[in-house]
Amino acid sequence: MGKLSCFAAIIVGWSAMAALPLAHGETVLRVFAGGSQQRTDLARKMFDAFEKQNPGVKITLESGGATSELQRQYLSTLLGAKDSSLDVLILDIINPAQYYAAGWIEPLDRYLGAKDAKSYMSQYLPAYATADVIDNKIVALPDFADAMFLYYRKDLLDKYGVKPPATWDDLATESEKIQKGENNPNLQGLSFQGAPIEGAVCTFLLPYWSQGKDYQKGVPLDKKAAVTGLDMWLGMVDKGVAKKNIAEVKTGDTVNEFMAGNVVFAINWGFAWDLFQSDPHSKVKGNVGVATLPAMRGGQSATCIGGWQWSVSAFSKNKAEAARLVKFMSSPDVSKFMAINGSLLPVYAKVYSDPDVLKANPWYDFALPVVESAKSRPVSERYAEVSDVVRTQTSAALAGVTKPEATVDEIDNRLRRVMR
Repeated sequence: MGKLSCFAAIIVGWSAMAALPLAHGETVLRVFAGGSQQRTDLARKMFDAFEKQNPGVKITLESGGATSELQRQYLSTLLGAKDSSLDVLILDIINPAQYYAAGWIEPLDRYLGAKDAKSYMSQYLPAYATADVIDNKIVALPDFADAMFLYYRKDLLDKYGVKPPATWDDLATESEKIQKGENNPNLQGLSFQGAPIEGAVCTFLLPYWSQGKDYQKGVPLDKKAAVTGLDMWLGMVDKGVAKKNIAEVKTGDTVNEFMAGNVVFAINWGFAWDLFQSDPHSKVKGNVGVATLPAMRGGQSATCIGGWQWSVSAFSKNKAEAARLVKFMSSPDVSKFMAINGSLLPVYAKVYSDPDVLKANPWYDFALPVVESAKSRPVSERYAEVSDVVRTQTSAALAGVTKPEATVDEIDNRLRRVMR
């Protein structure tokens, strides 16, 4: 099945839902669908499919916010004022607990006919069932999954006879070998997110987790392991593997630098695959490999779980219709469409083995166990505070403004009460 040919199949597949009664007259649903990383272009196609099967509903799409934190700031301002202008919202996986605690999103159980939240959510990957169920209530449904992977230049690794690295030390050694051999001052060994954005929370946690540590409520920060992780990143900078201004690098910067052919290894989310392969400006098409992230020596690979969730505003005046749209957007057919057309990781295990999906994304044959074992950032009703502290302090350490020991002390001191 071609990339867009499953569009018609989705319309047919949802005819049963279309038969459900609608409210009298036309209902306009206003949807905040995020930014380019959430592929609002593909979401629009799915909204069109929903409209065709629900002629009494029209959907207007609002987009914006290049980063998760910018979107969170916008929605927090809007919902904090109890604004009813939005009906449906897309949320980062880190946000449902915070938004539900604030009274901003509507429990969906009664709209879904779900008598038992755990049973209903068992159809999805475990991480999303956990993130979207708060106080035994379904407060959101997953749109697409995500996790961080290691992208690499297959052509360069083949040229120098090296394999995808098992450890961060191996990555540094291989990068230095390739950089020296290429003798190109613009070629980076590794690009990752050091700017004070949400991705920097994962940057802080990746080497920490791969030492067998965790950081959640009731699990204190292992300060020695955290310092070791920051030292590892700074060592990459000192060796010239990562560039000096890594503290300014955002998610999109890593994508663009790798796509331009200026990076050997890149840490990024699953959505980047489609850009590397299909963007007309990509210079690495056909030469991109994907692997699990390296581990600290003696540890195990660990990655950061991501993904986006559809929710209904608690202030919507069209909650039943909004919930109907959320259920549609979280369906297996839509998950398949988004995977084929946008390399957006499915939230259903069975979709990973679908022949059409694998044809578009051959690396999905190993992606499922990576996503299933990915770790969650600290789950907290005060996650905005957790994120702000970790990402700003991590970026400051990578910029050389603070030492790793002082950085970790500051994170621990400021979040100790939050993480109790």
